[in-house]
Amino acid sequence: MRRVLVSFSAPALLLRRVALCGALTLVTACGWAGAEEKDVGGVPGAPTGVTAAAGSATSVHVMWNVTARADVYEVYRGTTKVREVPGSKHMVDVTRLRPSTLYVFTVRARGAGGRLGPPSRQVRARTPAAVADDHSAPTRPSAPSGRAAGSRAVQLSWSASTDDRDVVSYDIHQGATKIHSVSGGQTAAVVTGLRPGTSYALTVRARDAAGNVSPAGPAVRLTTPGADDGSATAPTSFRATSHRQDGAYHVGLSWVPPRLDGEITEYQIQLDGRPATSLVYGGSAPRDRATHRFYVGRVAGVTHRVRIRAMLPDGTWGGFSAERTVTTGARP
Repeated sequence: MRRVLVSFSAPALLLRRVALCGALTLVTACGWAGAEEKDVGGVPGAPTGVTAAAGSATSVHVMWNVTARADVYEVYRGTTKVREVPGSKHMVDVTRLRPSTLYVFTVRARGAGGRLGPPSRQVRARTPAAVADDHSAPTRPSAPSGRAAGSRAVQLSWSASTDDRDVVSYDIHQGATKIHSVSGGQTAAVVTGLRPGTSYALTVRARDAAGNVSPAGPAVRLTTPGADDGSATAPTSFRATSHRQDGAYHVGLSWVPPRLDGEITEYQIQLDGRPATSLVYGGSAPRDRATHRFYVGRVAGVTHRVRIRAMLPDGTWGGFSAERTVTTGARP
């Protein structure tokens, strides 16, 4: 389900939006419940962008987007809390699992004073079958390369490892600390949550179902720029058109989400230089092309400037898309 959180600054426009929401049968689409989850009482909202992937026959790697006001994250397997990590982290390995088993995970954020926010959506991961007497680690990943993808992210790629069975996952390390993980079918990753103007040495290791870990591949040394124009994390192919419905005008948007690991579940739409609408996906967010339509008034011939940006998995805003101009009542 998609939730839309509206924050128009003009009172008249807000009243019109309220009237429009009151006419809808699906009230949650207007987003007022979502706004309360984010803003009322200092309670953290539900973590978004939660993913789970098997790391071995007995472990699953769980990741999520940073949640505002989270001091601690609690990770649940079914209804059982299995891990707790500080708010500065947004990933964890859940271990001591059974092979060939389907597991369901959720994440909850806990704020100041121990106030627990709502659970995330459920995600599922199946551990692979165990392999008896497998003591052979995969080969090390080779030919790693990378580039900065803005001031807070880097993009890595490498050649696949081989194993006498199968490579289940790849772990990315900064020094001795694992900071990211992807499935064994991937040979590229985007690592976010980095610092601007900082040098990093990153290595990749392969892991098989038995938990055997390869030697680290050669280090990739990268420096994030101190500042950037945001183009690496901006939505692309952005379009805006005018639509008339029930005597009112709406702006229809379409765009391609930034290509990053992890889900992009929140966007901010800027109208005429000011934040107009926050769009939050409560379920699976689109990865190829996204669309949205929002109310702008009843007068034809009004020209608006519009652009959009994404909340990245590390909790920071990405760059703005190209700005488009749209006139109410104009033909596409």
